[in-house]
Amino acid sequence: MAEESVVGSTDVHVKRPREEEEENGVSSVSMEVEGSNKEQQPDCISAVIPGWFSEISPMWPGEAHSLKVEKILFQGNSEYQKVMVFQSSTYGKVLVLDGVIQLTERDECAYQEMIVHLPLCSISNPKKVLVIGGGDGGVLREVSRHSSVEQIDICEIDKMVVDVSKQFFPAVAVGYEDPRVTLHIGDGVAFLKAVPEGTYDAVIVDSSDPIGPAQELFEKPFFESVARALRPGGVVCTQAESIWLHMHIIEDIVKNCRQIFKGSVNYAWTTVPTYPSGVIGFMLCSTEGPPVDFKHPVNPIDANDSQSKSKGPLKFYNSEIHTAAFCLPSFAKKVIEPKTK
Repeated sequence: MAEESVVGSTDVHVKRPREEEEENGVSSVSMEVEGSNKEQQPDCISAVIPGWFSEISPMWPGEAHSLKVEKILFQGNSEYQKVMVFQSSTYGKVLVLDGVIQLTERDECAYQEMIVHLPLCSISNPKKVLVIGGGDGGVLREVSRHSSVEQIDICEIDKMVVDVSKQFFPAVAVGYEDPRVTLHIGDGVAFLKAVPEGTYDAVIVDSSDPIGPAQELFEKPFFESVARALRPGGVVCTQAESIWLHMHIIEDIVKNCRQIFKGSVNYAWTTVPTYPSGVIGFMLCSTEGPPVDFKHPVNPIDANDSQSKSKGPLKFYNSEIHTAAFCLPSFAKKVIEPKTK
């Protein structure tokens, strides 16, 4: 990582906002960062309360979740996106990509543990696992808890995300230290197309929202490539948006997966306070072959196993919450369940 790209060790204080030009009759307000020029200012720093980060996006119009910023630790532009890390007052360090929170030290467990253990605890003896995205290393950390796994491949498009995570989130990026892990920097869509048919027992797609570099990961051709890369009875788990915000997107994902995966197709969800609406979902599918019942795990993971020493104990996942994750509220059940099985 280029040393000059790190805002780094000195405190970065946020001044009071200044009003700028009005657009469509609404005045916009931006933050100034001391010791930094305008080009280095972070995106989405609160326009209302000085010193707060507000996540504003057309993906969730009319609302924004805010965190108080203690210090900006890193700002940089990769080839694909804007990357920022800041120290919050209540959720520890926060990783932001293109103005959208990817993880915080406090609640990342609710996402990382569920996106991994929902699929891997649903099949017996997984050996080969592919991770698409997940450059922060948290998914790797959780996959490596499974002693049956012999090979863990990860394809992440943005090397800056990997480097920044290793520097600022070592407890998350610890997954990279596992000798079973092989990192491939590149496009996950292209990587999957080159994978021999039936290579993996499980594919985990830890993508950001379906805009920018992650857009292709929500489209039908990508799911077809995933199905081809899985063995009979293999499983995929992919980030599948919020039931409170994106039912139209979820409905399309379910429809596509129902056409492609001839085993099981299910939707599960978890609560992550710093994600929009506080809820995020997962699409879990299996290919035709040995049946997979995602709702009843067959491969329990011991919260006190030997992996806990290096990776820390499980903080969120357990067998009860595994089954509960597939219970849907009525409004979501009405849309999703007719299209799943």
